[in-house]
Amino acid sequence: MSYNCKKFQDGPFIWSTTEQGTMLSAYFWGYLVAQLPGGRVAELFSAKWVMFFSVAINVICTLLTPLMAELHFGAMLTMRILEGIGGGVTFPAMHVMLAHWAPPSERGTISSIVYAGTALGTVILMLVSGVIAGGYGWAAIFYIEGAVCAIWLILWAVFTADSPNEHWLISEEEREYINSSLNTGKGSNSEKKKLQVPWKNVWKSLPFWAILVAHTCSNWGWYMVLIELPYYMKSVLKFKIAENAVLTALPFFIMWIFSIGLSKTLDTLRTKGKITTTISRKIATLIASVIPMVCFIVLSYIGCRRLWATVLMTVAITSVGGMFCGFLSNHIDIAPNFAGTLVAITNSIATIPGIVVPVFVGKLTATDPTIASWRIIFWTTVCLYVIEAIVYTVFGSGEMQDWNKVESQNNDDAEGQPLKSSSNQSYDTADKTSNATLEVK
Repeated sequence: MSYNCKKFQDGPFIWSTTEQGTMLSAYFWGYLVAQLPGGRVAELFSAKWVMFFSVAINVICTLLTPLMAELHFGAMLTMRILEGIGGGVTFPAMHVMLAHWAPPSERGTISSIVYAGTALGTVILMLVSGVIAGGYGWAAIFYIEGAVCAIWLILWAVFTADSPNEHWLISEEEREYINSSLNTGKGSNSEKKKLQVPWKNVWKSLPFWAILVAHTCSNWGWYMVLIELPYYMKSVLKFKIAENAVLTALPFFIMWIFSIGLSKTLDTLRTKGKITTTISRKIATLIASVIPMVCFIVLSYIGCRRLWATVLMTVAITSVGGMFCGFLSNHIDIAPNFAGTLVAITNSIATIPGIVVPVFVGKLTATDPTIASWRIIFWTTVCLYVIEAIVYTVFGSGEMQDWNKVESQNNDDAEGQPLKSSSNQSYDTADKTSNATLEVK
């Protein structure tokens, strides 16, 4: 079965496919350089305020986007780079927040709720943007959504804190539960200690390399569907803008539900002692790699069969949600003291696909936007998923690594031997304490 080509709608700017690819990838240029500095600042000072200023940058750039787009291509490109700088520190900052807030027995679930918000945000904005553009014009999308994010900034500043001990609204019972699960006292400032990153041990760690490889390979598939899915549906499946928005958003909504359900199931099995943290992370990562891999293989050979293509893309995107409670939560497992730095490193390298994918797709589809070009794109993605599945399954681990236990600055004993900081000690028994607390309750 095949479909005749229909005339589809385009936007107001005459940009070639190469220029569009450059514009899409520009975000990741800024995203790349911001990762590591953002992670270290969040660890050493305040993840809350790192997150605040990252979103503030995006609010300003979003509000200026319509003006800059009309002004010049280069001006718009600058906005995208600055937005990338703001967005680049969000994952490291949130990893630091999770290390201070998430009990080990609930870490996968909480991480999925937080990071699957990217999928939920995608759903909402895709649907709302279409309505706004239809009623008020494309520029209104940026003004309205920028204003909403500005309101979020106020709420974030008022209602969040770097740790339970600094929060003014949570109950004493909740504070005690979180502290006991992480083995941190009410007055503890251990999370504020300036720990030096054991760089040599980090780069020698196979579990860390497993996360790095999985993150990089998975991000190729993630950015491919996140950035290029609308173009695929327009150029190959010939969906119009209104249809495209709904059908592109739907898989991300299903992913949001699936990722939370999967993480809760795996955390429950961990709490009951049915599986280890290592097994939990590997199951989730395999779901996020093997199922999309199969879907993309089939997509390569079904042509313009809209129904089948839509179903397969939905299944692929849904299963990718396993990464939130898989390798993406794993940095906190192996080294909670340096979770921000570790995710900054892996996410920096994993940002390279975000830069390459739009250009790669743009070059291939510039002269031939048919399924033949997309077959090359899909098979490239499949190969990377195979690498991810093998490397992470063999070398991945959910156990805290010895190199997480380092001395804080100026914190040596009388003989010059390093002492464990209380934050190191807190994570040694975190899983046991958390499970014991649950059993008592």
